[in-house]
Amino acid sequence: MSEFDGNHSAGCSGDCCGCGSDCGTDGQATVTLTLDDGTIQECAILTIFPVEDKEYIALLPLDENGENEDGEVYLYRFKEENGQPSLDNIEDDDEYEKVADAFDQMLDDAEFDELVDAEE
Repeated sequence: MSEFDGNHSAGCSGDCCGCGSDCGTDGQATVTLTLDDGTIQECAILTIFPVEDKEYIALLPLDENGENEDGEVYLYRFKEENGQPSLDNIEDDDEYEKVADAFDQMLDDAEFDELVDAEE
């Protein structure tokens, strides 16, 4: 399990519209994770999304310049306990595949929506 240092509600999609999140200068919601090996990693919140009966969060790890060069994304199980966000590692391979597929589908849908909007 990674430690999550941030103040985000389950409805936070990284938009920062009054969710009280720790947003970067570009308006992107960010969180600081302490990984299992003790490494501190700043991440941008891409989205929080449901798969079946659970919620998951997609995080984009950022380098010291606030950028991500390799496109790697972290996926975690997300829940709120006593009003505090909590992240859990996805240990089951089948669960991870479902979550990764759902995230990929969201990206595909967003790309399609951008194409349609650009044509209009």
